[in-house]
Amino acid sequence: MTENFTRHINDKIIATDSEGYLQEISDWSEEVASIIADEENITLTQDHWEIILLLRQFYQEFDLSPAMRPLIKYVTLHLGKEKGNSIYLLQLFPESPAKIASKIAGLPRPANCL
Repeated sequence: MTENFTRHINDKIIATDSEGYLQEISDWSEEVASIIADEENITLTQDHWEIILLLRQFYQEFDLSPAMRPLIKYVTLHLGKEKGNSIYLLQLFPESPAKIASKIAGLPRPANCL
């Protein structure tokens, strides 16, 4: 069972789990994403936002957060091979792109990401 935590972001109380993933996808905003990214030591650029918004689209389409392989395939399908590869995604979201990008996008933790 996941323990719940609350955070105050601009006078709004937001529930997260112990790893900082939002409990309610509806609590997400670009401002919340920026705060989570700062906590992950990531300065969001247009390239980051492109992936974050694509992740949210993936979630709306499939009702789950993608692991790395499905993320790469989805990025390739929508943004091309230049961006649909692990090296590109690792440059944007070091260590675990699917996990970190999902967190910033306000999505649940991908099920099979360590």
